[in-house]
Formats: sequence, C-alpha cells, structure tokens
Amino acid sequence: MAKNLNIRIDIINQLIDACITKQFEYYLPSQTNLAAIYNVSRTTIKHAINYLVEKGVVKIEDGLVIIVRTPTDIDKQSYIQVNNSNGNNFLQLESYLQSAVQKKQIKPSDIFTELQLAKAAKVDVQTVRAYLTQFSRFHLVTQLGHGQWKLLEFTQHYADKLFELREMLECHALKCFIELPKDDIRWVDMKFLYEEHKELSKDIVTRYTDFALLDHRFHSLLLSAANNPFINDFIDLISLIFHFHYQWDNRNLQTRNILAVSEHLAILMSILSKDYESAKNELKRHLQTAKKTLIAGISIS
Repeated sequence: MAKNLNIRIDIINQLIDACITKQFEYYLPSQTNLAAIYNVSRTTIKHAINYLVEKGVVKIEDGLVIIVRTPTDIDKQSYIQVNNSNGNNFLQLESYLQSAVQKKQIKPSDIFTELQLAKAAKVDVQTVRAYLTQFSRFHLVTQLGHGQWKLLEFTQHYADKLFELREMLECHALKCFIELPKDDIRWVDMKFLYEEHKELSKDIVTRYTDFALLDHRFHSLLLSAANNPFINDFIDLISLIFHFHYQWDNRNLQTRNILAVSEHLAILMSILSKDYESAKNELKRHLQTAKKTLIAGISIS
C-alpha cells in the first residue's frame, strides 16, 4: 500500500513541476494522454487531478482540466518511507534488463536464474519473478523451472503475426477516433501531439531520441478511442518490442526516426481533417515501414 501511495505522490509532484515550468500552461491533457506520458494507470492520474482540484490548482469544466493558478513547491506532497521491496524495484530491474540486453550481456537463447538477475540488478528475487512472469506473456522469455529462465529469439514469423494484429487493431481504433464527438477531449490531445511533432521535426537531427515518447503517446491515444481494455494491453507489447527489444538495431536510429516523424505528421494531419481513408492509408504505410525495419533488425542480429 505504501509503494502505491509513493507512486501517486510522485505523479502529483511531477504534474506540479510541469505546471510550474509551463509545460502545461492553460489546461492538462486528458487522463489517457497523461497516463501515457507518465506511464501510469488512469486511476493514478485521476487521483492526482483530484488532489490538484482540492488544492485549487485546477478546475474541471466541460471535461477540460483547466489550470487556474501556478502551483508552488508548497503544494507538493512529501514521500513516505518504505522498505526496499517497493514499486521502484520494478523500474530498477527494467532499467538494468534494458541495458543488459542492448549491450548484448544477455542474448537470445541465454539461460539465467532469478537469483543471478536479482543480484545484478540489486533487487529482490520476488521482484524478478513477478517481472519475468509478466514479461513471459509476450513469449519473449520462458520459464524453465527451478528459478531458471530463457530469453527467446524474436523471429520473422512473430513479427508478421504482430503486425497483422497491430494493423487490424490500429485501423479499427482510427475509425473509432474519427467518429469521436467533436467536443471529446482527445481531439485537443491529438492537436497538441500534432504541434509537438511539428516542433520536434524542426530539430529532429539532434533530438531524434525524443521520438520514442511521442510515438508511445500517439499510438496510446489512437488506441484509446477503441475503449477496449484488451487493446490497451496491446500498447505494452508495442512499446516493449519497438523501444526495448534486444534484437533492435540502433545504428540507423536517427534516419528511422526522421522518417517516422514525417509519417506521423501525415497521419495526424489526415486525422485532424477527419479524412479516414487518407489517415488509414498513411497509417498502413507507417506500419509497413516499421515492419520492414524490425525484420531488417532481426536479419542483422
């Protein structure tokens, strides 16, 4: 319970910082978009917004969360002390694992134990077991028994099936988004994302690594229109594969992201024009580009 409270406090304080620095100047993005930005549940975001309402920092009017005053550090909440078995261990383990697989310290077909990983990441064994169990549902690791796990290879067949499902879900979500009422807050979010993409495109040569977060937010926002919890879970898989995968080839990341930003802008313009056919064609083109890149990365590895 304490660890959940600290996560909520952290989001409250991050939102306050965003208001202080004018990252959010007039209103907050929707709960869906904020959840994607901060990588937490919408329940956590709702709790944080309620706190800001109580503090008089924001007010809710016609579905919009309007900033009515600039908060200060006094508005922030203090963290509570918890023991080492807390939610931060999950993030610590994920950070270590990401680094290890990118540096090829852990490679496809490698077998490792929960204890080895726990010692290397400096977390407890229970955290490792819980994380890998969740991770295994994507069929990228498998449990061998007696605390042993194996990192699986990502094959072209897996990629084909992934993109087959991704195209179906995202095209369905796109149609749902186009049909949203004009006063739905997500239209504001989509316009905001369009402006952020335009700003990034101006400095994409030097800021190309900033694209990953925008990419996650865009696809999360798009899929949210389907209002389907099973589709929402799919976002986790996409994020894992395309921004964390151990066989990902980073040598052409700058070139890839320059192209991806331009493809996103084409999709966004069509969405904001409510041109479904054009948006669908641009989305399919974008997904085909991503598929070719991923398969090329598999071949190289």
